[in-house]
Amino acid sequence: MPSPHDPYIRVRGAREHNLKGVDVDIPRDVLAVFTGVSGSGKSSLAFGTVYAEAQRRYFESVAPYARRLIHQVGAPKVGEITGLPPAVSLQQRRSAPTSRSSVGTVTNLSNSLRMLFSRAGTYPPGAGRLDSDAFSPNTAAGACPECHGLGQVHETTEELLVPDPSLSVREGAVAAWPGAWQGKNLRDILDTLGYDIDRPWRELPAGQREWILFTDEQPVVTVHPVRDADRIQRPYQGTYMSARRYVLKTFSDTRSATLRAKAERFLTSAPCPACGGSRLRPEALAVTFGGRTVAELAALPLTDLAGLPDGDTETARVLTADLRSRIAPVVELGLGYLSMDRPTPTLSAGELQRLRLATQLRSGLFGVVYVLDEPSAGLHPADTEALLTVLDRLKAAGNSVFVVEHHLEVVRGADWLVEVGPGAGEHGGRVLYSGPVAELASVEESATAAYLFDESPGPARTVREPRGWLTVGPVTRHNLRAVTARFPLGAFTAVTGVSGSGKSTLVGELTQEVAGVGRLVRVDQKPIGRTPRSNLATYTGLFDIVRKVFAGTEEARARGYGVGRFSFNVAGGRCETCQGEGFISVELLFLPSTYAPCPDCAGARYNPETLEVAYRGRNIAEVLDLTVEAAAEFFADIPAAARSLGTLLDVGLGYLRLGQPATELSGGEAQRIKLASELQRGRRGHTLYLLDEPTSGLHPADVEVLTDRLHGLVDAGHTVVVVEHDMTVVAGADWVIDLGPGGGDRGGRIVAAGPPERLARATGSATAPYLARVMP
Repeated sequence: MPSPHDPYIRVRGAREHNLKGVDVDIPRDVLAVFTGVSGSGKSSLAFGTVYAEAQRRYFESVAPYARRLIHQVGAPKVGEITGLPPAVSLQQRRSAPTSRSSVGTVTNLSNSLRMLFSRAGTYPPGAGRLDSDAFSPNTAAGACPECHGLGQVHETTEELLVPDPSLSVREGAVAAWPGAWQGKNLRDILDTLGYDIDRPWRELPAGQREWILFTDEQPVVTVHPVRDADRIQRPYQGTYMSARRYVLKTFSDTRSATLRAKAERFLTSAPCPACGGSRLRPEALAVTFGGRTVAELAALPLTDLAGLPDGDTETARVLTADLRSRIAPVVELGLGYLSMDRPTPTLSAGELQRLRLATQLRSGLFGVVYVLDEPSAGLHPADTEALLTVLDRLKAAGNSVFVVEHHLEVVRGADWLVEVGPGAGEHGGRVLYSGPVAELASVEESATAAYLFDESPGPARTVREPRGWLTVGPVTRHNLRAVTARFPLGAFTAVTGVSGSGKSTLVGELTQEVAGVGRLVRVDQKPIGRTPRSNLATYTGLFDIVRKVFAGTEEARARGYGVGRFSFNVAGGRCETCQGEGFISVELLFLPSTYAPCPDCAGARYNPETLEVAYRGRNIAEVLDLTVEAAAEFFADIPAAARSLGTLLDVGLGYLRLGQPATELSGGEAQRIKLASELQRGRRGHTLYLLDEPTSGLHPADVEVLTDRLHGLVDAGHTVVVVEHDMTVVAGADWVIDLGPGGGDRGGRIVAAGPPERLARATGSATAPYLARVMP
């Protein structure tokens, strides 16, 4: 029995996801790094087991009433864990895309700034003191009444709503209206109201055009639809809605990204005329500190805000010192270029995680385990050194820091290393090594050791000659100021620079419209679907092939089952109890609703009759449960399936299950699935591939596999442009464009451009010294 002062966290019998009954001891009060190839099970050990168990124990100690207010994690599959302190998790989850969430709200800096203005601001003569809420655009007390604290007002014009005035209303002149029945309904209502819907739009009187598009009236009329030959339509009560009202309502209320994007095409947005885009009421903007309003200070980069004067009173001095101490860790983590009013959805996952990390540094907690998910993602090598300093400070404050990480500099900086592997999925799930970093060299099965201890540069390679050039610019957007860049055609280009230097902004300017582009494929890290119904098989089109295979079996033909029978998204073959979801929501009185496997299909998603049809001894649910690797063997003699599965294997995704829900995939996995589904298509003419940090979340062994595929695309005559921080990838490029020299206002310029060898010698480049280390 371990003593109460046992200095280790001891995990016994961990079976979460692919872990194979893992036993491991990890010391407390150290920086411990969990590494291994992608999909090996390291996150299952760090997050799915250690963190989930710490969270569960905390919930057990909370009163049942309070427990229902907290999102609960299920109990992890583990025998026991001893010596486990409370845990804090910092994962790379995307925040909900609300424009009200900002850098200031995530870091609590907004609270400090509002308090400073409330208690120590300079008020106009005779004005009463305002509460700190009055300086927030997210409260009723502070939000500008005109734009409700959003800073933008949305409007529309006749030209936007009716792009082709030669059409009649019946022919679809009002392009902003919905299609299908709802659009026909609005046209029928106009007809009933006496408007000529067959006359060209431009010939209608101006008053009628104005009313159709912009009225706020919503008259209700009885519509007598024209009878179709095949069905009788009865009269109904229809309510009219003008095109402007429909577009604004859709834009503000819809949860569908597609509908919102469509509505946005018919809107113009401009700074709110009442508050000038500052989002606040006039009385809050009348208060200043150091001669500036709260909105002006919130728009400054944090490095500039840290230089705020102390003020004249003791209160002002205390509050400005507090604000500076909160800004310091954010600047230390290389995020000083951000301003407090920068909306959260515009940040990368790595930036967001580092903001949360900065907040934790100020929290003063000790004796906890911090579990971090690849904090180096999206970090330039220069910023990684600052990250290690911050992690050491968390440890020095008396905490244990557990990091899931691939970045070799972070791995080298660890006190303790846990390698999970040796492979991914079924081939992983074992702890290969747990101990000090240096001793990993003797572990033969380790996929990390070869990269960690062999620092010899890679083989020299000949730089490709470009077939031509794409020119972008001059670009003035975000922090880019009249920047012009040239990208070589038929070559591999890496765009580098510190975080916030303008890389993604520059690459975003490469569009279909640029002369010489031809076909363009943008492979980003956005999810491949937002619900568990979307999965690896449905996204790549593999599911269509699998369903055809099952529909072609003798059993299916005898029963009259078509392809649709084997879809879990439509009625027929799916389990109707859970509607093909595989689980049901259980409503509990006074407790949050929870999810449980469907009692009828036990998570299989299909009804028993469908599951009776087998192909080579497996039913459709069992096939969806296969990993890509196993499925490649199973469908080896079906060319269409083999091609699709082969490309997934080529980008290192052999460990994923075919039916793995989109909601369980990381950004890097989603990006590689998109790349694979692109690679499996037949070769067309010249294509420009744009990838934003394709190696993020990848072990060096997987990086090699992926870069080989990308170079294969270039060898086949295509052009590849990547935004990248991994210097081994940059060293293998044909052309490098380095932005900087800093982030935010201190960046936005091309510091150097040329082949890697030339760039490694460039002066004034933050990238050059790190690139020089890995150059042959």
